[in-house]
Amino acid sequence: MKEEIMEFIEKTVYEYEFQGAVVGISGGIDSAVVGKLCVEALGRDRVYGLILPERDSSPETVSDATLVCKYLGIDYAIKPITKLLRVMGVYKLEPAAMFIPRKLQENYVRKRMRELSYSDNPFIDDLESKGNAEFLKGLAYYRVKHRARMCMLYLEAERRNDVVVGTTNKTEEATGFYVKWGDDAVDVEPIMHLYKTQVYQLAELLGVPERIRRKAPSPDLVPGITDEFMFGMSYEELDRILMKLEKGKTLKGESNENVEKVRKILEAAKKRKLRQISLR
Repeated sequence: MKEEIMEFIEKTVYEYEFQGAVVGISGGIDSAVVGKLCVEALGRDRVYGLILPERDSSPETVSDATLVCKYLGIDYAIKPITKLLRVMGVYKLEPAAMFIPRKLQENYVRKRMRELSYSDNPFIDDLESKGNAEFLKGLAYYRVKHRARMCMLYLEAERRNDVVVGTTNKTEEATGFYVKWGDDAVDVEPIMHLYKTQVYQLAELLGVPERIRRKAPSPDLVPGITDEFMFGMSYEELDRILMKLEKGKTLKGESNENVEKVRKILEAAKKRKLRQISLR
């Protein structure tokens, strides 16, 4: 698995005459794994990390992302995108809660998302962009952050003639758990054939720091929203059902509620996978 991905990265950089690779380092497990694979494929001198926090990022984001970059042994830069988002008027949509403890912010956001949900599943509403004006405002608010990061990654990569390496895994791609024209807008995706649980296995093999392997996966776009909160189940449950569906295996023993939830997610995710539609 590891050698195949490394060969894929090296071959892509060589064939398309890039100098190296730029990776957005979030402090999460996916970017740590991708960064390590790039380092082993290209050498640490040809991999550059960008840490792109903003106003609503977790207090641990920068320290965790820095930990990853030091583990990788790569050059990196911390470039907050708060000013960019402020100039765009993004923060006017959701004013700052500066003096409210982070835990209270997280609880409030989760409660608010449930209340504004069009159905009984906020993530499916997200995938289908359904909801009242307040809910849709929230979608626009968080999605633009990944799109701003995409611009920063390409700005850095193109001045270096580097490839922008993505960190989307198979679970995220299948379920639509990404921002269209945001974190899916990259040149190469080394781990898109691996389910999230397989990424964890690879992370252990690669020696990714335990702190990064044990933290709750989160898109880190608004306080309190983790991956498993959005899915409504653990990655172990989700991946197990996805694998069984992919291979046509029996779903006996799985929660009927979770199986139905996954089926609805997969159907709703089709909308996110649409690209330009034209009459030709």
